[in-house]
Amino acid sequence: MTKSELIAQLAAENPHLRQPDIELIVATIFEEITAALARGQRVELRGFGAFSTKQREPRTGRNPRTGETVDVSAKAVPYFKPGKELRERVNESGKPDDGKRRPAAPRRTPVPA
Repeated sequence: MTKSELIAQLAAENPHLRQPDIELIVATIFEEITAALARGQRVELRGFGAFSTKQREPRTGRNPRTGETVDVSAKAVPYFKPGKELRERVNESGKPDDGKRRPAAPRRTPVPA
């Protein structure tokens, strides 16, 4: 689901709210999560999960084109740990639909002439 799909779904489920207001709410939530992570804080949404940052140590990498070694500096990367309720709901629903696979078409049985 994309951000615009999320906004459209929220607008359909909440007809009493205007779409520009929903866009502002969604953008504000994402901005606040991003700002908290940039400050090194953890964001926990009960039942959903927790956003935090993890520190990656400096290392030596390779340029894939030339094979030359490159020093990669230390950095913080965002990390998401799903909550128990989210994990349970995902696991009970089966495999997630990634939008890439289509269901197989039903087989047609040839009609005898």
